[in-house]
Amino acid sequence: MRRKRQLEMLLERVPPHPRPDPGLEQYLTPAPLAAEVLWAARDMGDIGGRTVADLGCGTGILGIGAAVLGAEMVYCVDVDAGALELAEGVAEDLGLGNIRFIEADVRDYDDLVKVTGRVDTVIQNPPFGSQERADRGADRVFMEAASAMGRAVYSFHMAGSEDFVRRYYEGLGGG
Repeated sequence: MRRKRQLEMLLERVPPHPRPDPGLEQYLTPAPLAAEVLWAARDMGDIGGRTVADLGCGTGILGIGAAVLGAEMVYCVDVDAGALELAEGVAEDLGLGNIRFIEADVRDYDDLVKVTGRVDTVIQNPPFGSQERADRGADRVFMEAASAMGRAVYSFHMAGSEDFVRRYYEGLGGG
């Protein structure tokens, strides 16, 4: 893929979750935002030829984008079998053979590492725990899993939380 706009147009084909669960904060990462972050990760050398995990992948927009950009292998992890099925269908339609879908809870990241091995890059748009029915602190669980699983982490967080996120990762031994 030669242009970020091409990636964005391809990612626009990834559908949103048909029946999102507010408690899981299932929402689709907008294609322009996904393409921007994936393109930056690619430019930093964290996608092409690397192993990538998309934690809480939902319908797979970030993992599919990483696979398209030449990741050696992408592991898309989510607790929702329906979302994974949708993501797998999109990956099949695109002919992506470098992507695996795993139904699992990121809280069990020690078990996930047994399946995936330690990955080069984690890219995630975790739940923030900000919705009324959501798990408070859910983003922390994802941050811990990402730190345990990957060398480089690209993670979406709420506006204004940059200082908290930086301190939390530093406390986990990341940075």
